[in-house]
Amino acid sequence: MPPAPAAPAAATTGIPTPDLPVPIQPGERVLLLRRRHWMYLWPSVVLNVVIAAIPTLAFVWLLDKIGLEGSVETIIIAIYLLFFLTRLAFIWYRYHHDYWVVTNQRVIDIKRNHPLHMLVSTADLVNIQDMTIRRNGLLKTMLDYGDVVCQTAGTDNDFTIVGVKDPRAVQAIVDRERDRERMRVRGG
Repeated sequence: MPPAPAAPAAATTGIPTPDLPVPIQPGERVLLLRRRHWMYLWPSVVLNVVIAAIPTLAFVWLLDKIGLEGSVETIIIAIYLLFFLTRLAFIWYRYHHDYWVVTNQRVIDIKRNHPLHMLVSTADLVNIQDMTIRRNGLLKTMLDYGDVVCQTAGTDNDFTIVGVKDPRAVQAIVDRERDRERMRVRGG
């Protein structure tokens, strides 16, 4: 999850505004906060639990069969399991700190791989030229998640919102707000 909600006066939309790593500008409202679909978290968690459990159980079984028990084996198992618990903590952290925020002025991509790393990208809505939804495969179609690729006029050609639930709804919100923001900027 993003950090605890702290709703500034400028961002009143009914959506709790997280404590974003970039300031919300006066008059800017958070319209949507999305993170990757749960399919990006749980298969990885299950795989790591299986990779941790099977060798541990095999090692314990082998020690029992040959009649060895002791503190050295317990320490080896504890270190092995601690390694996988640390991996699981980082997988959980990355998932909950990789999200996109759509405001009435811009799209913000926030990514933190670990507490000492942060990558924040923003794209003004008026700079978004074209948008594409990429959803490929049976699982993505059945669970309705995919990517929203926004082509921007900036130095980076694409701004991609990866693996979000209901990408059509995300595209519709960005499209609507982009058109509204363009009309406001042009004075029309």
